[in-house]
Amino acid sequence: MTNKVAHMLAKSFNDAGAIAVRFNYRGVGMSEGHYDEGNGETADALAVLEWTRHEWPGTALWLGGFSFGGAVAIRAAHSGDVRRLVTVAPAVDRVPVATMALPRCPWLIVQGDLDDVVDPRQVERWRAALPSPPELVVLPGAEHFFHGKLTELRRVVVEWLRRPHAEA
Repeated sequence: MTNKVAHMLAKSFNDAGAIAVRFNYRGVGMSEGHYDEGNGETADALAVLEWTRHEWPGTALWLGGFSFGGAVAIRAAHSGDVRRLVTVAPAVDRVPVATMALPRCPWLIVQGDLDDVVDPRQVERWRAALPSPPELVVLPGAEHFFHGKLTELRRVVVEWLRRPHAEA
């Protein structure tokens, strides 16, 4: 929740006019529970989506996530009536994402080409194999934590969120 990429993603959503809610998954920080291979964490994301829906009724839900959280966001977007999805360096190699349960909303993947944690080639291959591949922006010179590239990340996300999209 306090990671600088997650923080910048939340600021990007705010810049585009959306409410941003950041949270810790089970077992992170002071939260209860234990790591659950992405399964319980997907349930956590869905619970936050439900809470958000209750707190701001009628608001279109947009979802974002970084790394592990990006893969979890993909899973949650399918079940959570999400209208837009932004995933940054989604760890699809660590958290299985079923191709029959993909988001039906406009979706952006942002990936650094020098990422040494989430292999950009693997993300690109995974994306290309999807029935309806999401938009992909590869940031040259960006590694996993986008050192020196956070402003560029923010610009890309805000511009994409502000663009009109055919909502699912």
